[in-house]
Amino acid sequence: MAPFETIRVETDARGVAFLWLARPDKHNALNTQMINELRAAAAQLAGDASVRVVVLAGEGKSFSAGADLTWMRAQFDRDRAGKIAESLELARMLSDLDSLPKPLIGRVHGQAFGGGIGMMAVCDIVIAASHAKFALTETRLGVIPANIGPYVVRRLGEGNTRRIFMNGKRFDAAAARELGLVSEVVDADALDDAVEAEVGWFLDCAPGAIADAKALCLALSRDRIDDQHGFTSESLADRWETEEAQEGIRCFFDGEKPSWSRDRSGA
Repeated sequence: MAPFETIRVETDARGVAFLWLARPDKHNALNTQMINELRAAAAQLAGDASVRVVVLAGEGKSFSAGADLTWMRAQFDRDRAGKIAESLELARMLSDLDSLPKPLIGRVHGQAFGGGIGMMAVCDIVIAASHAKFALTETRLGVIPANIGPYVVRRLGEGNTRRIFMNGKRFDAAAARELGLVSEVVDADALDDAVEAEVGWFLDCAPGAIADAKALCLALSRDRIDDQHGFTSESLADRWETEEAQEGIRCFFDGEKPSWSRDRSGA
């Protein structure tokens, strides 16, 4: 894994990668360098067959305060093409994380504002500490939550998104769960155990099947598929032809564990 300055990637022997946002003095606010490094890390994690699960987390007191205001102010000096190009990189970073062919678990504490909520919205599962605070603060600054919008709307639905998209209102972890942004709320001292519990379930499943199941979910929810019966029938037939499926079914009948099933203690 290439060295980074604004993020940190740590992978354990089980293939669990922790993708740390590492600007704690700035509450892990997004700037050009972090956006570029997150894109590079996502590409490396996607292509690494040894990585089975990715946990997205923030160093320091916060998950992410969203966009760095110094970065945002710098956009005023760009011409329109430059502004669009910079905005597009942010959109592509979110897309890279959203389409990561690995389970992506958000570990959220402290503040998650603006773009921080966007990064939560591209996670498959989000575990939040009960003290965490959330807000889409863009309109307070005269801007809008544009790049994160597609993911927030899909995650929350239009009705729930309208409740928080325009008013900059802060809300707590319980409200975030009610809205559908957060999957589970736990006490801060139980956050790591709750994340580990979710990791364990994925380690019992076939990596290729997980990637295909995630791709199927994205396709069914976002692509126009006129013949869903045909599409899903072909998708299952494709899986039946894999070595993973043959091993998994054989092991079930033989009372054995397949090669991908690992002890949740990490052994």
